[in-house]
Amino acid sequence: MRLLMVSFTLLAFMVSGSLAHGQVSQSGSQPNSTGRNAASEEEVQQLRNEVAAQRQTIEELKSLVEKLAGAQAHQNNNEAAEVKPVSVPSPPDLRQVNDPAENRVHLTNAVLTEPLPEPAEAVVDQAQAMTPKKDQPPLTAGWNGEHFFVRSADGQFSISPYGYVDTDYRAYKGDGAPADTFLLRRARFGFQGNYGSHFDFALLTDAAGTSGSIVRDVYLNVRLRPEIQFQAGQFKTPFAQEAGTGATNLDFVERGFQSLLYPSAASAFRSPGIAFHGDIAGGIMQYWVGAFNGKGYATVNTTNQPEVVGRLRFYPWRRTSNAWLKDLAFGGSIDRSRSRGLSGDQSFNGTIPDQAYDFFPQFAINGPIQRYNGEFTYLKSAFALRGEFDQLNMSRNNVGSLQAGGIGFLSLPSIIAKAWNIQTTYLLTGEKRPENGTPRVKHPLFGPDTPGGKGRGFGAWELAFRYMAIHANEPEANFLSYYTPGFVPGFDYHTDEITVGVNWYPNYWVRYMLNLGIDQLKDPSTIGAVPQNYYVISQELQFRF
Repeated sequence: MRLLMVSFTLLAFMVSGSLAHGQVSQSGSQPNSTGRNAASEEEVQQLRNEVAAQRQTIEELKSLVEKLAGAQAHQNNNEAAEVKPVSVPSPPDLRQVNDPAENRVHLTNAVLTEPLPEPAEAVVDQAQAMTPKKDQPPLTAGWNGEHFFVRSADGQFSISPYGYVDTDYRAYKGDGAPADTFLLRRARFGFQGNYGSHFDFALLTDAAGTSGSIVRDVYLNVRLRPEIQFQAGQFKTPFAQEAGTGATNLDFVERGFQSLLYPSAASAFRSPGIAFHGDIAGGIMQYWVGAFNGKGYATVNTTNQPEVVGRLRFYPWRRTSNAWLKDLAFGGSIDRSRSRGLSGDQSFNGTIPDQAYDFFPQFAINGPIQRYNGEFTYLKSAFALRGEFDQLNMSRNNVGSLQAGGIGFLSLPSIIAKAWNIQTTYLLTGEKRPENGTPRVKHPLFGPDTPGGKGRGFGAWELAFRYMAIHANEPEANFLSYYTPGFVPGFDYHTDEITVGVNWYPNYWVRYMLNLGIDQLKDPSTIGAVPQNYYVISQELQFRF
């Protein structure tokens, strides 16, 4: 607008100057008062040329003004059509603009302008999308009473770091027993969380793992509904109740003898695979059906037949008000797999959990493997009673050539092993014993307060008692063939253990366990060993987060 005013002012000045010059020229050419002098023809022609030149200049100025006015109007239209969100003005910046006519650097206006009324609603939506709501923080982090967590603003994504460390000390007494030793039993760390309302995930590693993969758990669980869930990855094979009990929730330092017969016992009962599971009727019945490699951590299968596992667990009175039967549960498991002699598959490891001795040797196996399990749990306030029975059958088809004497590809009798245990605990300080969890310490000695606890005290104290036994039989075989005679010796051994223990929980996240085990070796399987009792003192300090 200012440019137009300047242009018109310049035009008016030039026109007025031209008119004045014309008047002067005309006055100069007029006859004098006496009328004696007259303008010559040459002077008149010169005056006409000057007027024509001035008219041409006026037309050029007029055309220039029209062009400037059109350019200004086009620029205003472009700026008015560009809708930009309102923001705090910022210094102009130099940007490269792609102009079809010419590619050069332009100095653009970086100050955001007020939008037109029509697209204002769209601009407001854009501003709201870029700016988080005041009552909805972008991220939530904190402590939920059990673990640290990080959660998205909409609650659709959450992740929690978790872990635990077990440091043990073992002392032995008995002929041929191992040396007393300190042991970093577990040093596990991982993450667990959810994405939306249907996806759970977990990752757990063990820094104390000395052989094989350090990855313990890595899986995704899909919850279509509580009754129908699907899990895939590497995780515990769902066989028997003690396999499903976490290391932080065991009643004793070591698991029972029956754990020697579990699938993938050499790799903390974990194997790659898939499983369907769910809770029916609010948890009155739980089920698991899965297929696994059955060879341990991140290990491929050696046969075309996966290990198939099925488990059922019932809580008939879970949803009743009967305080005596409400926490009674029982169930069973079944497992089917196949071994391959040419892959070097061996029978179960006969070293008892506290490492005092080997009660049974290992043999080459080949063919079907079957496992059976029965279990129960009874809880009443501070009291807990648990029991379990397991049986393992391992075929030895066509393994004769692997025996001494070269007796050919002859099948040997199957190896059958059975184990059972019964255990009980009682919390002296009155806390309630959960089925698969840590007691809520009422009066912790130190550290953060337990959710629901009040004041300070001496923590929670618990007494524990367990009796367990295991029996394994490898039948002998006598081949009287003329060409390949041979004899396979038999092993029919059993051993048992009595364990008494004291568990102390200074707070909800720290536990000290002291166990005295009396291992009764009935029939030694090692040359030079004699039947005797071994005394093992096991101590474990555990802290978790």
